[in-house]
Amino acid sequence: MNAGLTAHFTKRFRGGATIHIDTLHVPAEAGITVLFGASGSGKTTVLRCLAGLDRPDAGEIRFAHAIWSNAADKSFMPPRHRGVGYVPQDYTLFPHLSVARNIGFGLHHLPRHQRLARVAQTMQTLDIPDLATRFPSSLSGGQQQRVALARAIVTHPRLLLLDEPLSALDTPMQLHLRRELRHWLRNAAIPTVLVTHDRLEALTLGDAIVVMDAGRILQQGPVPDVFSRPVNRAVADIVAVETVQPAHIAHFANGLASVIVGSTTLTALATDLPAGTRDAYVCIRAEDVILTRDAAPTASPRNRLPATVQTILDAGPMLRVTLDCGFPLTALLTKQAGAELSLHENATVHALIKAPQIHVIPR
Repeated sequence: MNAGLTAHFTKRFRGGATIHIDTLHVPAEAGITVLFGASGSGKTTVLRCLAGLDRPDAGEIRFAHAIWSNAADKSFMPPRHRGVGYVPQDYTLFPHLSVARNIGFGLHHLPRHQRLARVAQTMQTLDIPDLATRFPSSLSGGQQQRVALARAIVTHPRLLLLDEPLSALDTPMQLHLRRELRHWLRNAAIPTVLVTHDRLEALTLGDAIVVMDAGRILQQGPVPDVFSRPVNRAVADIVAVETVQPAHIAHFANGLASVIVGSTTLTALATDLPAGTRDAYVCIRAEDVILTRDAAPTASPRNRLPATVQTILDAGPMLRVTLDCGFPLTALLTKQAGAELSLHENATVHALIKAPQIHVIPR
């Protein structure tokens, strides 16, 4: 495993939860690792332990060759020595300082001319040079977010920690800033740990994801892998796989499994399914379901399921369609595709699903 942050620790709260992290790794290379889970799953506590704001009761946190915390020998490196940039949910800008002085607050060790140059360069990077003399109370939510991020990266930290960085913004501003935030973090070239419970935010911003529940890590890996191939039912629920149904494995052959779901038999890729598995769940992402009116085999998917449209829900630019194809199935398609198919409730369609896009997990 390459250099970077490695952690295994326990943090106990008197009369409350226990956060137990078996193994957490954040590579030294620039990239964004998302801590993902519902509110109360322990994400912010993990971030605060990494920052040195909370002290673990057991275990160790190490960055490269430096030990940040080791409960066994009671060693603990204070936050100011860790070289970490930290942005809390509410940004905590100093109301009595201008934007430029907020950003330069952690640079008092530098000569004045270097400090001013560093602040100016960072403000230019985040496209806020015109805010230098303004005060936080006069800024919009998006502007405050940029200032807080600038204050965190101006010190050239070894690790950047962001706690729900877009949660304080309204929905239109969140949509606008997601892409910009990833661009800024890429340009900063700092390994980043970002906390969120928002699925779209995780998909848009993350390179790797750590799924948490009840104070524990359930799965971690590249974002597409975790979202499309959850290791168990709990992860499937947390990452909001739209279709998760109990199933029975009828037959294995050549890396494929015949899977009985309700009154339907599916063919699924099952190369990583433990031998002897019989009871399982099938997981199908809504965006992996193709709908057609044509029953003729004009496409390659192994699974061609006759289905009846149950409901059609407006999901912004998309339609969320629930189907009965011998089991409940959800599809996601554009409004244009829905119009071309003349979709309506009780319409008869065919649902096409490729075998690799049906993920099977033991039950």
